[in-house]
Amino acid sequence: MTTYTSEKSLAGFVLPDLVSDCHYPLLLNAHCFNVARASERWLLAGARLVEPRATRFMGLKAGELTAACYPDADAFHLRVCSDFMNWLFNMDDWLDDFDVNDTWGMRDCCIGAFRDPINFRTEKLGGKMSKSFFSRFIRTGGPGCTERFIHTMDLFFIAVAKQADDRANGCIPDLESYITVRRDTSGCKPCFALIEYAAGIDLPDEVMSHPVIMAMEEATNDLVTWSNDIFSYNVEQSRHDTHNMIVVLMREQGLDLQGAVDYVGALCKGTIQRFEENRAVLPSWGEELDEQVAVYIEGLQNWIVGSLHWSFDSERYFGKEGIRVKQQRTVKLLPKRPL
Repeated sequence: MTTYTSEKSLAGFVLPDLVSDCHYPLLLNAHCFNVARASERWLLAGARLVEPRATRFMGLKAGELTAACYPDADAFHLRVCSDFMNWLFNMDDWLDDFDVNDTWGMRDCCIGAFRDPINFRTEKLGGKMSKSFFSRFIRTGGPGCTERFIHTMDLFFIAVAKQADDRANGCIPDLESYITVRRDTSGCKPCFALIEYAAGIDLPDEVMSHPVIMAMEEATNDLVTWSNDIFSYNVEQSRHDTHNMIVVLMREQGLDLQGAVDYVGALCKGTIQRFEENRAVLPSWGEELDEQVAVYIEGLQNWIVGSLHWSFDSERYFGKEGIRVKQQRTVKLLPKRPL
């Protein structure tokens, strides 16, 4: 019997059945189609995307992800969320090509735009788009929610700069270090601030800093992020990208590709269990706040189920094969691009 010990030995891998492990209802905002298409036009114009990036972007379907994660938002708030989501994915692609200094420059520009979206001046496209969607955000976003968004976006840029430094130095971090950085490079944290924004709530710091709330946020972030590492692995390995838990596990624990995929799959299953264990011990802050907390927790739940299903609907990870991959769970390795 042959034992495979490297990704080169494998023609592909089998995905864990994460969708079946998630029993939360999948919802979709009634404004999905119109808002998603308008937001795509906004991004194409604002980012001045040309081929082949424009076609790749149209396969992203971030508006559909947004509609699943914020199913109860009205059209105005959904549009702001959708513009941010398209901006974030595009920014993530841009930053893949940036060195550390360029990343810090983009950080200064975008955080400046978030701090004062009306008066801040910039010629950077990323900053101009930040001004566009955040000037609409601040019309109704509460002070706590607004500050959480800006702070977590800052954490995103700091972590992406660390990722750029690792990339430049050919460094693959250990698992613990990777998990810490990945929780910020994922961009999930500002998306959680949008749960409050979309629902018209602004939870006090005593709620948002509570260990149970923080544990549920972390479990959600981990599920979205670690499942994304599984779904995006094939595309990333083809372009020699090593910022992925599967690569870290293969390097650190000597696992073969399928073993690493299965390991991450088991971790993903554990995140939903963690989420539910903490839900069961949620404290009470009084009737009014408890109702708002319930809305926030449901928003986290929507992110778990929405991101899982969207990963197959989007063309970002599996191209036109998403429906087949979702059903059969088999992925054929793409050839590596020339360096």
